[in-house]
Amino acid sequence: MIKRLIEKQIIQSMKDFPSVTIYGPRQCGKTTTARNLFPDFSYANLEDMNVRRLAFDDPEGFFARFPEPVIIDEIQRVPELISAVQIRIDKTGKKGQYVLTGSQQIALKAAVSQSLAGRTAVLNMLPLSVKELVKEGIVLDRDTQLLAGNMPYLYANKGISPSEYYKSYIETYLGRDIAMQNQVHDMMSFERMLHLLASRVGQLLNESSLASDTGISTKVIKGWLSILEATHIIYFLKPWYSSRTNQEVKTPKIYFCDTGIAAYLLGIETPAQMNRDPLMGQLFENMIIMEALKAEYDNNTIDSLFFFRNSNGVEVDLMHRRPEGMNIAEVKSSMSISKDFLKGIDYYRNKFGAASSNVIYAGESCPEYLGSGFVNFHEAYDLFVPKTQRFRLDI
Repeated sequence: MIKRLIEKQIIQSMKDFPSVTIYGPRQCGKTTTARNLFPDFSYANLEDMNVRRLAFDDPEGFFARFPEPVIIDEIQRVPELISAVQIRIDKTGKKGQYVLTGSQQIALKAAVSQSLAGRTAVLNMLPLSVKELVKEGIVLDRDTQLLAGNMPYLYANKGISPSEYYKSYIETYLGRDIAMQNQVHDMMSFERMLHLLASRVGQLLNESSLASDTGISTKVIKGWLSILEATHIIYFLKPWYSSRTNQEVKTPKIYFCDTGIAAYLLGIETPAQMNRDPLMGQLFENMIIMEALKAEYDNNTIDSLFFFRNSNGVEVDLMHRRPEGMNIAEVKSSMSISKDFLKGIDYYRNKFGAASSNVIYAGESCPEYLGSGFVNFHEAYDLFVPKTQRFRLDI
């Protein structure tokens, strides 16, 4: 099992709160991590129909069968159980009694916020980071890494191809998470939108264009995008702008929470195809955005990632807000250095200032060059670990 960097947050949160709630996509490692950290806990999987029925019909009987301390997996399947957890917490006030996991946040977030406010730490978990793979001695080249993505199952089962795995993953996702949503009545159009989103990875969100290309209203598209975000398929990177009146872009960018999913939707099946694909650069950028987001989640910092673009097309791919100032980065899939990589960084530094800046690329790391560090993508995660920790332990 690959050790997860978020483990220290989970352990500390269990010491501080009666409950920890872990959100994350299916198969990202939530359950494996929790069971490895707390092997003596009871374990209840609400995907099991009989366990789910017991939890819904007889909460007291459920806890008689699965006594505290307990890991309750896929809690969104019976959100009503959260009220029973609240009552039991209030009776004892004992710390470290519940680990709740959920793979979609639509109904779950509201239920947790209402019933477990002040009683649970909320943590977000994503698939493996490149840093976690490197620490285990798994160092892949750019194209292989983009194709494989970061789902733990692929690294634990070497015989399965990425395209085979992600095909099954998407089919399961559509059959479970999406089938549970009353908002999706046209599955074919929903799948078409998924493929369209993959072709627009790293681009500004354009809901009207998506609606036009799928033949679905903009209102429905907005709802579907919310579902994809809540079920951890896509991520919206927010723009940074100096004021509401300045000429900076104020529309978010679209990324996938795993490049393997995007590669599958694009029909990329081999590293050689990845190398030739016109979207390889955007997928590389997607991978780095996710490395930064994983660093943020693992250290439990709040909403500190942005990008910058103005009306003249000057752009900084990734910005990390820190107490000491903005850490900015340009992301390039190239394996060699070009002075042109620094245009966006130089513009931003001259106009707004920055605490630090780097270029993340696919070549070897090298010393400071033209005022900006060039960092190999295997080391990108460390650029976004906060120097001053800011915890969000409570919901």
